[in-house]
Amino acid sequence: MEQRNQTSEFVLQELFNQMEHEGIIFSILLSMYLLNLLGNLLTALLIRCDARLFRTPMYFFLSYLSLADVGFASTTVPMMLRNLVSQNKVISYVGCLSQMYFFLLFGNCDNFLLAAMAYDRYLAICRPLHYTALMNQKHCFLVVAGCWLLAFFQSMLYTLMLSHHSFCASQEIPHFFCEFYPLLGLSCSDTTAIKTVALTEGMLDILGPFVLVVISYAHIFLTVMKTPSAKGKLKAFSTCGSHLAVVVLFYSTLCWVYVQPNSNQSNLASLMYTVVTPMLNPFIYSLRNSEMKGALRRLVARMRVSQRNWK
Repeated sequence: MEQRNQTSEFVLQELFNQMEHEGIIFSILLSMYLLNLLGNLLTALLIRCDARLFRTPMYFFLSYLSLADVGFASTTVPMMLRNLVSQNKVISYVGCLSQMYFFLLFGNCDNFLLAAMAYDRYLAICRPLHYTALMNQKHCFLVVAGCWLLAFFQSMLYTLMLSHHSFCASQEIPHFFCEFYPLLGLSCSDTTAIKTVALTEGMLDILGPFVLVVISYAHIFLTVMKTPSAKGKLKAFSTCGSHLAVVVLFYSTLCWVYVQPNSNQSNLASLMYTVVTPMLNPFIYSLRNSEMKGALRRLVARMRVSQRNWK
């Protein structure tokens, strides 16, 4: 009988083929990771501390997207930083499967939340009379719960299926973190079933939200173009511009990875959607957003008042 899970550990690949500048790359990645934590946690805090923003569906979804982005980057970046400063690039079998699980969990949650936010913008612009009834607080909670549950079950499905495979070939993962397809390539078991699931359920998992985003913005574009007022068009496009920028960044790099899965460009694209995109999200949403700036001012004012009262 075939012994299962003969491999007790794996070796991760270097981030790039040439690593003469580990110190510089380490400093850049650490700075980007800290910006990610600061920006996304501050965004979530501002929305949670401001009752008006938290009751607004767009910001309600954004707060959960920010938390998912923190988890998404934290799944991979600390291990990357460790591997840059250490000659030991080994990760345990359990650690590898755990990293893959949380990577899929937070990545899928990002995917579903982006689709939910696109649908929210569609209802706000194309069906404004029904928007309040369709996007009330209860429905928003159900949508977010659905996003997390779908991501949980999808990630658990792949992790459980892969845990029943044997890894008795090469121990070196051709990637800088434990992603599903590079890890599956090391299996010496029959991978027909899991590849079929990945091709069907996985494609639906990615294409479903993406198609919803495309359809939502197609309707938004047609509705806005029918608006006679130039000011109205500008206002509508400005409310969707930040979300659309995040969608383009996320899906373009994701597609790049799966079009060229075994290239250095794939590593660069993976770095983009695991590190760069989560870092940029809070700046894209908040940099030119007067409501977020107002929430920050109110939070700072409350902190000053609390500090005076404490003294």
